[in-house]
Amino acid sequence: MNIQTIYKEKLQSAEEAVQIVKDGDWVDYSETCSYPQALDAALAARSGELHDVKIRNAISMIPIHTVEKDPYGSFTYNLWHCSALDRKYIDQGRAYHSPMMFRHNGTYYRKGYAPVNVAMVTVAPMDENGNFSYGLTNCTMQEILDAAEHVVVEVNPTMPTIAGLANDHISIYDVDAVVECNLPIPTVKSPAATDTDRKIASYIFPYITSGSTLQLGIGGIPNSIGSMIAESDVKDLGMHTELMSDGYLDLYRAGKITNAKKKLNRGKGVFSICNGSRELYDFLDHNNAVLSAPMSYVNSPAVIRELDDFISINSCIAVDLYGQVSSESAGLRQISGTGGQVDFITGAMEADHGRAFLAIHATYTDKAGVLHSNILPYFNGGDIITTPRTQAPNIVTEYGIASLPGKTTWQRAEALIAIAHPDFREELIASAEKQKIWRQSNKR
Repeated sequence: MNIQTIYKEKLQSAEEAVQIVKDGDWVDYSETCSYPQALDAALAARSGELHDVKIRNAISMIPIHTVEKDPYGSFTYNLWHCSALDRKYIDQGRAYHSPMMFRHNGTYYRKGYAPVNVAMVTVAPMDENGNFSYGLTNCTMQEILDAAEHVVVEVNPTMPTIAGLANDHISIYDVDAVVECNLPIPTVKSPAATDTDRKIASYIFPYITSGSTLQLGIGGIPNSIGSMIAESDVKDLGMHTELMSDGYLDLYRAGKITNAKKKLNRGKGVFSICNGSRELYDFLDHNNAVLSAPMSYVNSPAVIRELDDFISINSCIAVDLYGQVSSESAGLRQISGTGGQVDFITGAMEADHGRAFLAIHATYTDKAGVLHSNILPYFNGGDIITTPRTQAPNIVTEYGIASLPGKTTWQRAEALIAIAHPDFREELIASAEKQKIWRQSNKR
């Protein structure tokens, strides 16, 4: 029997394919761009018929049918990591966060901590050898599919085909059903940089030199750094990142990323998940200069340390005077997730010339127009500590950089207060004195 015949035999409508789901099942959508739009809509249509079906996903990019069209409460939506849409779902009590560290995410599936009855994931069209590329989501896809009792693939012609270091495809022989969907893969627009973002970026930029390998988060600060690099003499940069966004596309187009000096995977940019513009997806399609890889590889500190001249730039929500960092909640409100922040901070510290930066605006303004400091005396509002003080790296605000590794408590307090908004510094000093982490000879 040839491959095309097998494909046709397994081809079903979305409505037929979701009949495989039964009461109490765990259904996994993998993450971000692997979200199966047609299958999710068909599954939502079974609301009231099914009971206690648990769904896993991460970084939802468009509205989720089984969340928004579930009048009978048949489905429970669970998230490894949160987008702005996911924050809304959690705020409304319609979704729940699953704490995790990205380099261990696949292990949860492999060791049975995260059971999967049915995996439903979007893939690229089948090639002549009967293989479906995972496209934009390598991440923990293989571990999910290996753990699954049943696998349904949603074939989408707008999903790019991307080669990987490992775990980049599934064979037609290993799927239970095939569903076709022509809805465009979701895209996301990069946020515009603010003047504050550009100021923060200006402090980090001098640490980026020709031949450095970059891990950039999403947002205005990485975009600002990209613009500075594009206009500079820096060249031959490398890419090794958990999430590839349009900031990297701009650097590739400017000829700044060549991966020519990387000590690992030379000549190849490496990522684990991707979301961004349609232009980014088209750039990646059959592009031999870029490889996807499992999160267990990309985020492994043992791998990162081999890259040597490694620069990690991410963001956070708040920092206290001890150097504890919250990057995933504002008080008790879930904002994002641990993700790979600690992974890259650890790897950058172990790399011979590695550096990690956590960027944060010095203040925020609440809905009543009141200004608050993002540098706090200590956490006491239920904030989730993402990066412990023992691993706190370089903290950057629009007022400068506080380098925390190896520093005593009084040195940390002094360095962090120096990059706080001037209006809050005296108040922070007073708190530091009460907390016994301020010397009388500290700079004021």
